[in-house]
Amino acid sequence: MTGLRSGQVASAAGVNLQTLRYYERRGLLAEPARTQGGHRIYPPETVTMLQVIKAAQRLGFSLAEVADLLDMGIHRSTTSAEASPGRIKKRLAEVEAKIVDLGIIRVTLRAALRIGVFDPGSPP
Repeated sequence: MTGLRSGQVASAAGVNLQTLRYYERRGLLAEPARTQGGHRIYPPETVTMLQVIKAAQRLGFSLAEVADLLDMGIHRSTTSAEASPGRIKKRLAEVEAKIVDLGIIRVTLRAALRIGVFDPGSPP
């Protein structure tokens, strides 16, 4: 049986073991296969899934919203009516709006640095 053990997945994704287990309990990650000795063995894609979950959280998505995004995305197959094209378009519009907002913040911060609003000797 090939794959990654719990510690390897957690380390590669930058999370702790409790986070990994919690996401499994919440259904964000599929339950992994187990060795004959009972050790969890994860497919390598689990690291990517964890990175996606953490990135979405950093952007302000709740775990329920992350679950929604994953259910609508290509990482899981779903036949749910919740994954309708209209709902997906709405979510995409929300994400694109966040990207625009972050771009505005980036431009503002760059301008502030360029005109010397911040004193380099003191924290912003």
